[in-house]
Amino acid sequence: MDGDTLYSIGDLARRTGLTVKAIRFYSDRGIVPPTDRSPAGHRLYDIDAVARLDLVRTLRDLGVDLPTIRRLLDRDISLPEVAAAHAEALAVQIWTLRLRRVVLTAVAERGSTPEEMDLMHKLAKLSEDERRRLIGDFLDTAFGGLGADPGYAGIMRSMTPELPDDPDAGQVEAWVELAELSQDPDFRAGMRRVAELYAAERAQGGGTTVPRRDIAAAARDLARPALATGVDPASPEADPIVAAVTAHYADLFGRPGDADLRRRLLTRLEATNDPRRELYLRLLAVINGWPAPESLAPELDWSIEALRARTPAA
Repeated sequence: MDGDTLYSIGDLARRTGLTVKAIRFYSDRGIVPPTDRSPAGHRLYDIDAVARLDLVRTLRDLGVDLPTIRRLLDRDISLPEVAAAHAEALAVQIWTLRLRRVVLTAVAERGSTPEEMDLMHKLAKLSEDERRRLIGDFLDTAFGGLGADPGYAGIMRSMTPELPDDPDAGQVEAWVELAELSQDPDFRAGMRRVAELYAAERAQGGGTTVPRRDIAAAARDLARPALATGVDPASPEADPIVAAVTAHYADLFGRPGDADLRRRLLTRLEATNDPRRELYLRLLAVINGWPAPESLAPELDWSIEALRARTPAA
């Protein structure tokens, strides 16, 4: 094509696939100004207008606004600057759409009330700083004021969700559910109860002398073979296992495994065996990209039933 050739709006429409109305709109706004006019006063355009219109169409398809396109064509900003800014804006839009999808899916699956939907939406939109404050408040409620033991700092870190910069839908959904769970007053009270029982064990057991293996993990390991072989927790065959769990707990305090200690052990295992605690840990693993945690529930259920059968009421 000859570089000196001039084209009417109709010619440009045929070459670019845009409508005459769209080209006139861009021309009126100075984005694709006419090169000249015909004797009858009709607008005429040179070959550069074709290239400009192709770029405008591409940028509009990508969602770039007209003022930005005008600045780009006028060389006020560069194409890489436009691309970077728009890519960042698209990332925010994608994140927003992902959040909306998670909330709407959860509402559809749970049959949520409008109030619950509003809460989920607010939780989903929290910034990183707001998320940290929300979880920090929950963990402080559970572990705050229990002493300067560095072990608590480690526990709090291990229970802190770290939503990645580009989470998938499953991670966002897990975050919304975990955040909602962390605001449950009953769950907060239960977590505080477990932390207080653990703190009492450490205080009465001499702090650092407490075995590293938690009593719940010890109960799991001792009960697992019995559970696998179908031992009835109330049967005589369960006696040695209960005795072993009780002896492990008694070592924390340097005292006999009497009925009072078994009651304390029963309270500890019942507090630990909260399905909401396991749910929190499962959701935490999804958010942080960790392997799914092993459930303690079957072994703890067995241990609790076996202890109850052998522990008189106070």
